[in-house]
Amino acid sequence: MVTSVAVLDDYQGFAPPHFNKLDSNFAVTYYPDTLLPYNHPATPQAVKDDIVKRLEPFDVIYSQDSAHRARITATMRERTPLPADLINRLPNLKLILSCGGRNKAIDMDAAQKRGIPVTAASDNKLGPVDSTTEHIIALILSVTRSIAQNDAAVKAGAWQTNPVTSVSGKTLGLVGLGRLGGAVARIMSVAFGMKIIAWSTNLTQEAADAQAKEQGLPAEQTNGERTFKAVSREELFSAADVISVHLVLSDRSRGLVTGADLSRMKPSSFFVNTSRGPLVVERDLLDTLKAGKIRGAALDVFDLEPLPKDSEWRRSDWGTLGKSQVLLTPHVAYVEERTINGFYEQQVDDLVAWSEGKALKKTMY
Repeated sequence: MVTSVAVLDDYQGFAPPHFNKLDSNFAVTYYPDTLLPYNHPATPQAVKDDIVKRLEPFDVIYSQDSAHRARITATMRERTPLPADLINRLPNLKLILSCGGRNKAIDMDAAQKRGIPVTAASDNKLGPVDSTTEHIIALILSVTRSIAQNDAAVKAGAWQTNPVTSVSGKTLGLVGLGRLGGAVARIMSVAFGMKIIAWSTNLTQEAADAQAKEQGLPAEQTNGERTFKAVSREELFSAADVISVHLVLSDRSRGLVTGADLSRMKPSSFFVNTSRGPLVVERDLLDTLKAGKIRGAALDVFDLEPLPKDSEWRRSDWGTLGKSQVLLTPHVAYVEERTINGFYEQQVDDLVAWSEGKALKKTMY
């Protein structure tokens, strides 16, 4: 039996060195480009049909067809979505190889109803600070210190056209104070002396104190201030010099940050989002930045990914003509080379185990 494997969304070409090690019992095809998301309102039906046509040849088929081929789809987390409607249009699908501990782009209920395992390749701990936290810190420092603008100016023959903003001793506001928010808070507090305030719908001061202790910091400072202070929504957006979003996307959190929140921000402040684009009402954020109402924004995530060629985010005049500075990265906070190689190595191990009828180490349901 030949197992035919489709590897989706490997933008940087990490997968082939791993999947090409498979023997002749496996046939691997790579689709590094991502079509428009199947479940996005802007995706035409014709594109949805193209997605189905692309994936149909790589369903897991254990019925004895003439070629005796089993077929598998392997996907990088949260790139090509697999909603219920799409899963149900692939009647022979038997296995989905995924990365990370969760994948909101896959409808787990639909997969479970069909009896389709969804594997979970674990993040490899590379050191004391994870890749996403590193990227968040890098974005905060890059946008406040106008790194991209000054780099472009120097290469264009100019000199000192954009001033920089220091974060030292200023206030960092965190929308969400979980693992990532806590890690960012610790670094910015210890390294730069930033005052840390946080808000989310269920955050209490007790939980903020517990997160401080989890990060190896005292709950209370010598001056009596809380190390991580839980504040109201209104205070967070009005008092912070830098706001960074750290929430899990869900039906409840979708569109949580609105124009009303952004309107409270100081003209000198910065907005950073590395969590998920739909946590913020995109139109409200675009309007705020186009009007230059805050100093700048740094974004790694967007409502629609990859960004369409004609996306307003791709405009070249950010930071000019009264518009705010905008620093963009293409959802790469977790795309660290050792991590991604580890994902694909685990996927290949899962694939071989599944083909031999062995139990999978970890699935998402």
